Amino acid sequence: MNFEFATAARIVFGPGASKQLPQIAGAFGTRALIVTGRTVARATPLVSALQASGIMAKVFSIDGEPTLQMVRQGAEAARGNHDLVIGFGGGSAIDAAKAIAGLATNSGEPLDYLEVLGKGRPLENPALPFIAVPTTAGTGAEVTRNAVLGSPEHGIKASLRSPLLLAKVALVDPELTLDLPRDVTINTGLDALTQVIEPYVSVRANSFTDMFCREGMQRISACLARVVHEGQDREARESMSFASLLGGLALANAGLGIVHGFAAPLGGMLNAPHGALCAAVLPHASAVNIRALRERAAEGEALKRYREAARTLTGNAKAEAEDCARSLEDTCRKLSVLSLRHYGLEREQIPELVEKAAKASSTKGNPIQLTTEELTEIVERAF
Repeated sequence: MNFEFATAARIVFGPGASKQLPQIAGAFGTRALIVTGRTVARATPLVSALQASGIMAKVFSIDGEPTLQMVRQGAEAARGNHDLVIGFGGGSAIDAAKAIAGLATNSGEPLDYLEVLGKGRPLENPALPFIAVPTTAGTGAEVTRNAVLGSPEHGIKASLRSPLLLAKVALVDPELTLDLPRDVTINTGLDALTQVIEPYVSVRANSFTDMFCREGMQRISACLARVVHEGQDREARESMSFASLLGGLALANAGLGIVHGFAAPLGGMLNAPHGALCAAVLPHASAVNIRALRERAAEGEALKRYREAARTLTGNAKAEAEDCARSLEDTCRKLSVLSLRHYGLEREQIPELVEKAAKASSTKGNPIQLTTEELTEIVERAF
């Protein structure tokens, strides 16, 4: 058994936990840059609480998923003016905050450090202290070491990745998710589901991350429908926040797979939420993966893991691997998950998408190497 595990230096979880932020932040600085999403007003109570405790706080808002230009601007705003960065929002805000904290203390510009698109250089200096406060239950970005950034000019998203980007504190308060809209709840919930399945079947899966994946699958299968239909169900919201955290811990240490391999270029090509893109691809990628494993690696560990996932998701102790894909397809149908065509993908773009997905960082974790024909089939089915 060989594995390496890294995560945020400290994790604080529980209803009302966000009230501890002023005290926690005060240990790292007195001039905070709060990176949040487009709804700036949501951060107003946070700003007031920090200022009341003697911490100067300024808000930097990002409109949508973070791009290279957004984090360039954020790093410039932080450099020399702030000694602490707080990410408050969904995965986009937290990834932006992570990147801003890292770039504020390092020379050059994002492409020097970006995977796939850039030079992939390691960060030279420690990032500004970074605190993550998620307001959605899906990405697990509060405990990962990478920031996913979009490059519209290249039509792709790629990661800025470094252990120096890990949060000093991940402050997870399920109460912050109570008022999430239904569509955000669905998209982030299915992202969370993807992120406990893909690390479980990944080539980097290990016994340590398996614990997080199994628990995450159990919680999401029990609670996703509840939070979609009863958004104020506190118990279910807490369970989903915990499952999202578990997924972040798992993916940061065991990798992902072809669903996120497609999500990276799709995020650069289409104006659509990351979770929605994962949801559109998830059941079809799972079905093609399982068939490929059945044909070329039937005695391998991955097929057994898909069978175990199927039994967890369906509650049927006799379920087989193929039932995992069928269960995911049924879940997506019940939640009215939209196709890639709905988000603007053109059939003529499929070859380009397949080529980019084959090269994506996440694809390296897929349990079996898929052929171009199999990758194309996934997109055709999700189209």
